[in-house]
Amino acid sequence: METLVIVIHVLACVFLIGAVMLQSGHEGMGVIFGGGSSTMFGSTGAGGLLVKVTAGLATVFLVTSMTYNIITGNKVTEQDSIMLQGEGTVKPIVPAEQQKPPVKFHDTGADTKSE
Repeated sequence: METLVIVIHVLACVFLIGAVMLQSGHEGMGVIFGGGSSTMFGSTGAGGLLVKVTAGLATVFLVTSMTYNIITGNKVTEQDSIMLQGEGTVKPIVPAEQQKPPVKFHDTGADTKSE
């Protein structure tokens, strides 16, 4: 079943790219294939037919994408996911307390008042 969905999806992708490339834009993208849209599809261009084909291929693309996601989606069970387990929570790493060296003051006697 997965193989069939993937084959249909890839074919829809290829044909969708082709249908989009065949549509003539404001700059005349149909010229890429050797002529304007008037020479390939008649004097009115490919408006109606090509738009319907593109919409249909886009629908097939969307449906096959969703179908493949549903078919191959991961089924999370309680044993598979760490996030669903209540025990063994991760504790943040706290650096160990470092001993600070004692502060030594040298009494020079400069602070005392001499009379």
